[in-house]
Amino acid sequence: MGVEDKQDGSHVVSETMVEKRMDYDSESMAGGLPAEEGTLKRQLKNRHIAMISIGGVIGTGLFLGTATSLAAGGPIGLLLGYLTVGTICYSVMVSLGEMIAYLPLPGGHIRLAERFVDPAFSFTMGWNYWYNWVIILPAELSAAAVLINFWNDTVNNAAWISICLVVVVIINLCGAGVYGECEFIFASIKVVTIVGLIILGIVLDLGGGPNHDRLGFRYWKNPGPFVQYDGIPGIKGQFLGWVAVLTQSAFSFIGTEIVAIAAGEAKNPRRNLPKAIKRVYIRILLFYIGGVTIIGLLVPSNDPKLSLNSNAAGSPFVIAITRAGIAGLPSVINAALLTSAWSAASSDLYTSSRALYGLALAGNAPKIFTRVTSKGLPLTSILFNAMFAALAYMGISSGSGRVFGWFANMTSIAGLMTWFGICVTYIRFHKGFKAQGFDRSALPYASPLQPFAAWYALVWCLVICFFSGWAVFLKGNWKVETFVTNYIPFALFPILYFGAKFYFRTPMVKPHDMDFITGLKEIEADCYDEPPPRNRGERLWAWLM
Repeated sequence: MGVEDKQDGSHVVSETMVEKRMDYDSESMAGGLPAEEGTLKRQLKNRHIAMISIGGVIGTGLFLGTATSLAAGGPIGLLLGYLTVGTICYSVMVSLGEMIAYLPLPGGHIRLAERFVDPAFSFTMGWNYWYNWVIILPAELSAAAVLINFWNDTVNNAAWISICLVVVVIINLCGAGVYGECEFIFASIKVVTIVGLIILGIVLDLGGGPNHDRLGFRYWKNPGPFVQYDGIPGIKGQFLGWVAVLTQSAFSFIGTEIVAIAAGEAKNPRRNLPKAIKRVYIRILLFYIGGVTIIGLLVPSNDPKLSLNSNAAGSPFVIAITRAGIAGLPSVINAALLTSAWSAASSDLYTSSRALYGLALAGNAPKIFTRVTSKGLPLTSILFNAMFAALAYMGISSGSGRVFGWFANMTSIAGLMTWFGICVTYIRFHKGFKAQGFDRSALPYASPLQPFAAWYALVWCLVICFFSGWAVFLKGNWKVETFVTNYIPFALFPILYFGAKFYFRTPMVKPHDMDFITGLKEIEADCYDEPPPRNRGERLWAWLM
């Protein structure tokens, strides 16, 4: 089926649904929001959506977090861990993509959970997702201040935090269009940086550095392909090293689902969202799998500098460059890390504000957060979430900073539970779509791997969360804070769900009662055929974006 056929087919699906389910009053709804309320404006262009999806993949987790993973699992354990989580991430994204390309609603998967599971599940997913991003916002601001200390540590970090915070708030107050433009620039810097580092890594591995030392697979032989975790011998120690990599690598991948939150403000969503989703695997393979492969070739897993992960000095790429005898590049990489942290903070505020807006639309947060300006800006939600950025100042005091670090660590598990919720929602979506006799092949985007991909990711998310804090059960490794920060978010998800279930007392939506119609007319009105490329340059740009 060609692109034109696919687009035509999506219109056929919509028309069929309207004929079958006329009881839904789509005339009075705008993307699921009552007509009397304000709505978000579709200001994000295709290149914005493309770069937002990339920006969600590349971050400090790849530049810095891989150091901890290499030390814990070795080069092969690192590669296998990222491959495993990469397949989970892809499965989540194709599940999310199929739903969000068809129903690009404000609030993304939070609103979809209400339609296809039940209000209690939407409540749980929404508050879990909001917490995830509103807490990581001050953490990223603190990280930006630490990165600036690489050049100047004489200024109080409160000054750097304040400067970064002001810029982040201004970007978000200027609207989705300005946010998308800034994210396009930030993500472009990250893409150029990681591609450049991968190319440089290949050159260094082949002996092209100043010392002309050809490394090849030297470090896969000595100190070895795996690390014996905590000194545990044999296959058990190697297996535990790989398990240790899973949690950290999951933290690196979390954020790819931001494109769903941006769906409610995307121009021509039926065209731009499927295109971004389809290319997720390319970004996973190129940036993450390519990056960790190079890291495993260039840096031995027993290098003591791998534990210095507070700034660029602890980046495996910087360690490799330093070992090769190249001067000056650490500052360049630190600058890239700084733009990455700044970009992440901007995305955190954007995502948390739209998550709160989606919660309010579903009736799970105060109605004041549904207020939108005439330009489509959820001002109240943005300002409320920006207040939580003040938690970054806790990091200035070592004692309070430690407590804040516990909260920040909990976001990794919260992110995995978001993925779990997306998979549950998709499985219900798939069941309802089939029960009502609709043809998935005519959707704007449909993966042939479904529903097996959703079940695969669902199981793996639960497994990783369950074993995330396993290291504390090793002899002599017990830490109360590690146990709490790993398992409180895991336990909180079902507590929130059953608590909301008891409060709302609403049954799970039956497959034949699922609403696949409301808001379709408005979504169709926002879709259009883009003009064909006029020359090779435009064809290349259209292919890239």
